[in-house]
Amino acid sequence: MSPPPPPLGRARKRAVQPFDAALDDTELVAARAALAQGRWTAVRALLAATGDDWDRRGHRVTTLAQESGTLAWARDWQLAEPESADAAVLLAVATVQRALNGKEKPTRAREACRTAAEALPADPTPWLGLLMLERVLGADQDVVQLFDEVRHRYPDHHHAHHLMVARLAERRPESGQDPLHEVYDFATWSAEQAPADSPLAILPVVAHAERYRVLAAAGSESPDPVASGHWVGRRARQVMKSAFDWWLEWERDDHPRSRLDLNFLVHAKYCEGRGAEAAALFHRIGPHATAVPWSYPGRDPHQAFRAARESVLGTV
Repeated sequence: MSPPPPPLGRARKRAVQPFDAALDDTELVAARAALAQGRWTAVRALLAATGDDWDRRGHRVTTLAQESGTLAWARDWQLAEPESADAAVLLAVATVQRALNGKEKPTRAREACRTAAEALPADPTPWLGLLMLERVLGADQDVVQLFDEVRHRYPDHHHAHHLMVARLAERRPESGQDPLHEVYDFATWSAEQAPADSPLAILPVVAHAERYRVLAAAGSESPDPVASGHWVGRRARQVMKSAFDWWLEWERDDHPRSRLDLNFLVHAKYCEGRGAEAAALFHRIGPHATAVPWSYPGRDPHQAFRAARESVLGTV
């Protein structure tokens, strides 16, 4: 017997929940909720407690900056505490986010980031904000210079490396052969320079996914990542094996962006046809799906993630 129709006025499908940029950071989720109510003191306490854990600080500031009301509340915080460098950083990155959304002038975002950088010379986060902006709007030379500014302050900055990989993947290869594209050299070099337990070991997988995004958008690869064959070549197999071996030995569950890495890795394993390995990763991710790389190239990320997960684990 077929199930009865839903009551009048109710949709058959639940509304799709947006991906949560906070991932599994419960303290960030709480502070963000408080900020939405105008209680910026919770954010002040959160950033003070974060200290110089630069990856976590960058993750928290950029996540808070995505909220529509953050810029206004950051201004209130700065008015109440003009000497607060944390307020200046949050204000700067929130201005960058609004500029990327077309709601603020890029020049104002650049000025805010430079001001925050002067207030906290050792903090890579204002430079991360500038890198986020110029990764979209700037010339190659500007992007490289800003990446160097971040690395000068923290060589293993996770978010900055992801931004650099995404930008490099968009450059046309000089050799004419895509497997020799410079983004792979950069990702491999970054992974080799990082400490053994660094999640930058996953960066070559990220580079492979970003390159697929570019090639598929240009029509050089199938818009279906599984059918494209992009994840079954020699380079792909080498990249995936190294990254999965790193995860088995060194998984950094304490890293604030670990769920993003796992989404890149499980996406690659699923496209490669490695169901058992993908299943282990899907279990580890839990509910913390991310829009990228499931949206590549221009796909519905919710649908793509759900279809991949159900094909590996069964309908949940």
